Amino acid sequence: QLQLVESGGGLVQPGGSLNVSCTASGATLDGYAIGWFRQAPGKEREAVLCINRHGGVIDYPASAEGRFAISRDNAKNTVYLQMNSLKAEDNGIYYCAATYFFCGSPSGFPYWGQGTQVTVSS
Repeated sequence: QLQLVESGGGLVQPGGSLNVSCTASGATLDGYAIGWFRQAPGKEREAVLCINRHGGVIDYPASAEGRFAISRDNAKNTVYLQMNSLKAEDNGIYYCAATYFFCGSPSGFPYWGQGTQVTVSS
């Protein structure tokens, strides 16, 4: 059974950067498309970025006009979300999720991590 664990969240000042990680156990990530999602306080969860098995990336509006980037290191069984020029509106819990199919698949993402908190504040 695939399990996902996010790490790397924390407190950062506006304009700063964070690189959050999603590490898998129980299976190898190279067989999955991986998405990053976030949920701000009082708001619905939204998709940020998604990376398919062979590296193709799908952007969503929450990817913040190119301030965010997704990458994967299959050798480390890890997918990363690099966040730059962070703003207060980027506050929230960031989740990674996996699907055996492809980004945007109507089957959705059956595997989710517990999330990592990102707080942007001075």
